[in-house]
Amino acid sequence: MKPSLVLHKNITVLIHILGWILMGTLFFLLTPLSWNVALPHQFWVRQVTFFILLIGLFYINQHLWVPNLLFKSRVGWFLLLTIGVSVILMYFLEYYENWLGLPKLMHQAFHPEEEYIPRKKPLPFHIFNLIVAFLTLGISTSVAAVKKWQADEFLRQQLDQQRIKSELSYLKAQINPHFFFNTLNNIYSLTNIDVERAQTALHKLSRLMRYVLYETEKGQTLLSREIDFIKDYIELMKLRISEKVKINLDIQEQMEEKCIAPMILLPFIENCFKHGISSQQQSVITVKLSEKDQVLHLYTCNNIISSYSNSPESQAKGIGLTNTKRRLSLLYAQRFQLEIDDQNPENEYRVNLKIHLA
Repeated sequence: MKPSLVLHKNITVLIHILGWILMGTLFFLLTPLSWNVALPHQFWVRQVTFFILLIGLFYINQHLWVPNLLFKSRVGWFLLLTIGVSVILMYFLEYYENWLGLPKLMHQAFHPEEEYIPRKKPLPFHIFNLIVAFLTLGISTSVAAVKKWQADEFLRQQLDQQRIKSELSYLKAQINPHFFFNTLNNIYSLTNIDVERAQTALHKLSRLMRYVLYETEKGQTLLSREIDFIKDYIELMKLRISEKVKINLDIQEQMEEKCIAPMILLPFIENCFKHGISSQQQSVITVKLSEKDQVLHLYTCNNIISSYSNSPESQAKGIGLTNTKRRLSLLYAQRFQLEIDDQNPENEYRVNLKIHLA
């Protein structure tokens, strides 16, 4: 068992013990001591017995009745059982007090000069005892509800983390393997033309692959590393595109070093190259990245090539963006803004993404 779990369990046990000590002191010790009367030992036996019964009632309700009845929408049965058991407990306590001869002993303790005459009570039990029993059940139910909420929240977080990991794995696989093979072929061709440029490209490819394989295993990475990854990716993509494609790259030089989810920006840039270039016509890809007041702003723009409008790649783009939106929602909740404009006279696909990195 992990040390943190052991510590949490020990703290929980300690809280329960301190809670029972506090409750026992308030309801079963302080008030009788304030009477300034020599109480018979039978009274303290009754107090201890009632206290033990309340502890049993507390944990039976927490571990049996609440999970099996209340949490399963059997509210009527839960109320009937708890009220019924409380009333039965009061009758048992009244019978136990009479068996101990406590009414007569208490009368002798408070009024030693008067003769004890049994009197009929308005109720067959003490209403104060019933209130204490209901209070115990209420606290027990609240504790069970809080524990269930914590367990559900922990499970939700675990599921979210698993979903994030699976989607990150999907994102890794989303980088087309042909990109690596084609880039290697281009680098191989460069070795006969420009060895130095080929070496530089090979270095960038190795850095990109290392980032994909290792850096993304972490939950977050430094913004500077994510930007270097994007630059390397774009530089390698330049080896594959023709001169008909113009790339406008504007990345702010100095940015505040923050943490960011790895590869959260790549799908938008990757889509520019997947669906915004053509070997037959002129096309422009614009990528702008800036940071101000802890807000990262990514802007991408590319021409919408008509030949891709009904292609399988176009469908893949939609799936990729859906996946990315879901990942943004999981990781950044209300701390991001995403605007996509693909309906404009210029026939361009524009993305405006803002992420608050605080």
